Amino acid sequence: MIPSRCCPYCQQSFQPSPYRPQQTVCSQPECQRRRRADNRRQKIQTDPEYAQVIRDSRAKWRAAHPDYQKNYWHTHPKAATRNRQQQQQRDQKRRLGNLVKNNVALDLKCSAAGIWLVGPAAADLVKNNLASSQILIFQQVAPVAARRDDLVKNIALVSATRSPV
Repeated sequence: MIPSRCCPYCQQSFQPSPYRPQQTVCSQPECQRRRRADNRRQKIQTDPEYAQVIRDSRAKWRAAHPDYQKNYWHTHPKAATRNRQQQQQRDQKRRLGNLVKNNVALDLKCSAAGIWLVGPAAADLVKNNLASSQILIFQQVAPVAARRDDLVKNIALVSATRSPV
């Protein structure tokens, strides 16, 4: 008799099939779905020919259904709103990432020139340098929709008091 095993997905004990003694995942549909998805992902990463077939198949489908994405956003307004909010967050992260690469003159986090970054993302900025000026960057604390009356998105206040570099 084959000893019972623990499913890596649901953490439940199961008895492997006598016809498949190497079975490592239980027979529950959700666990089997996850196993198949993991196998597909691994195959795409390790087999370039299989990955190319997948890309070609997706491109062929998109060519056959050119208006699918536009129609989807029109028929799913909640999904469109959620995507818009997530895109704003991605854009904000990208802008902060660009600040990290800015190397002109002074450290941005706190400098004697009066430059301060405030908010949770300021801790992530490592190599920030900027020409001498006074800059305040206010980051939103809660989602824009929840505090629209209190916050006007992200406020950037830049004073034009620059000293020669």
